[in-house]
Amino acid sequence: MTLGRITRILARDIRFPTSRALDGSDAMNLAPDYSAAYVTVETAGGLVGHGFTFTIGRGNELCVAAARALAPRLEGRDGDDLLADMGETWRHITGDSQLRWTGPDKGVIHLATAAIVNALWDLKGKAEGKPVWRLLSEMSPDEIVALVDWRWLSDALDPGEARARLAARLDGRLARMAALRAIGFPAYTTSAGWLGYSDDKLRALVRAALGQGWSHFKMKVGGDLADDIRRARIIRQEIGPDRKLMMDANQVWGVDTAIAQMRALAEFDPWWIEEPTSPDDVLGHARIVRDIAPIAVATGEHCQNAVMFKQFMQAGALRFVQLDGARLAGVNEVVAVLLLAEKFGLPVCPHAGGVGLCELVQHASYFDYVAVGGSFEDRVLEYVDHLHEHFAVPVIVRDGRYMPPEAPGLSTEMFATSLEAHAYPHGAAWAS
Repeated sequence: MTLGRITRILARDIRFPTSRALDGSDAMNLAPDYSAAYVTVETAGGLVGHGFTFTIGRGNELCVAAARALAPRLEGRDGDDLLADMGETWRHITGDSQLRWTGPDKGVIHLATAAIVNALWDLKGKAEGKPVWRLLSEMSPDEIVALVDWRWLSDALDPGEARARLAARLDGRLARMAALRAIGFPAYTTSAGWLGYSDDKLRALVRAALGQGWSHFKMKVGGDLADDIRRARIIRQEIGPDRKLMMDANQVWGVDTAIAQMRALAEFDPWWIEEPTSPDDVLGHARIVRDIAPIAVATGEHCQNAVMFKQFMQAGALRFVQLDGARLAGVNEVVAVLLLAEKFGLPVCPHAGGVGLCELVQHASYFDYVAVGGSFEDRVLEYVDHLHEHFAVPVIVRDGRYMPPEAPGLSTEMFATSLEAHAYPHGAAWAS
């Protein structure tokens, strides 16, 4: 269908009061309110794209203001032209020199870019009648490579090599797409392990998750070590020795502390420790990787751009790549990180804790499996059982595996009633 021009880009402050039940609580973020700077891209043809970036409450208004500052870059432009070359469109959105005064591809502007870019991809998927994971998976290697800005990445992976590596996966794409639809994508649950939950609630939620078919469990650590040990013992007792247990410190430790804490927690056989220190400390992560082996290091949900991921990979500073589709500047930059990870032989296990992130990042994992990495090995997609009821196309999870959506778009559209009720500060959810 013909979209016509972009008539309006609307940014809204949407927040959910998850702090009331301590859902999402961890050592760094004690009482988060899952929030979204929520963007809609409206067209003259009537089709609307929906996207967002994720925050945990205060400061969400800054991302909304940044999205409004970016909106004039696209308003009035021809929608069909913009969607025809998403690589050039991404470079246009990120190329305003005055909005990049803090440095390129970082900060609140970069978060807001994610909301707008994701909305455009949702629009593109709807315009072409395909879910975005399939839209990407059916692209040629040339088309995929053209989505990426290679300026600061080509020293690690140049476009020609990326094209060749994608071409090597072409023959198996249809079979992998069929397998994905038949058995789904492996996942792990974080829903039982929030730091603020009582021991009784923790045990009950783990038992319930076992009954639902989960085999991979993540817990939050980084508070009092004795508490972490007690909670880890409860989970390991419940899940047994053969299921995977992962831990997440949410950046709260220094490098020396991270090493000491993980040596103390090693008796519970953690598969990985996530965000053991500052998300910007490449060399610190590299030392932790060396000193706590065979426990693996996972990080990336706060990695602000593809250049940082490149450096983590070059330095051997992570084993699992945990990109976030709302912190990176939308689908284009996610594609860049997936291509880099495949080059370095690293599995991508996206971050999905937060409102709408499960719906959003599932598309990255499916595309990775079908067209880039080509494997389920060591790949698990995070699942958090919160707030899916607010989305028009909520995630489907069966027996601990995500099932791919077939609805057109990026699965990012929220119901109008949910947007109205959770608009901050005057929505009904905030009336009290």
